[in-house]
Amino acid sequence: MRICLLVLLLTGLAGSAGAKPWWLHGVESNESDFLPPDVAFRVGASVEGAVIRVRWVIADGYYLYRQKIEIKAESPDLVVSAPVLPKGTPKVDPYLGSQEIYQRQVEATVAYSRIDAGAHPLQIKVTYQGCAEAGLCYPPISKVIFPGRAPAADAPGSFSWEGAAIIAGALAFLLAGLMLRKGRNLDYPPA
Repeated sequence: MRICLLVLLLTGLAGSAGAKPWWLHGVESNESDFLPPDVAFRVGASVEGAVIRVRWVIADGYYLYRQKIEIKAESPDLVVSAPVLPKGTPKVDPYLGSQEIYQRQVEATVAYSRIDAGAHPLQIKVTYQGCAEAGLCYPPISKVIFPGRAPAADAPGSFSWEGAAIIAGALAFLLAGLMLRKGRNLDYPPA
């Protein structure tokens, strides 16, 4: 009896694995026609003073819901305010009703403060949800992001730690080569 029940259950699961989810019923698209969520909605963050800027680059034919964007503190010492977002484009969604959406790109700003003066790495958790205009809606996506400092390339006298590390590494490599060469004869034997 148990074996028959198990076989029946497995057969039912195998049949439902190829079924379309509810949000794709009536859509003549193949699942492989849609981008992976990390490609459809690329997200990154930077820090400018006491503000974190979170930016999404949205692929053509895709959009994000304004009301589904959340930004929360993930570091134990971090306090963030509510995200400030621009006004979105109105859209009537058949499942979610009246919504505002973003296409192409959007940037949220979040004021922050730190309780322990930065002893922990700065981490935020972003949650967002979007859809493809062709009919696929992704489940909510959550990511932990380590915002980096925004480059100040146009600031006179600006200093880049990354650039300094590359130069220091190259100089160390050159110095090590010179020290290893010391006392060695580099004449090649006659051919």
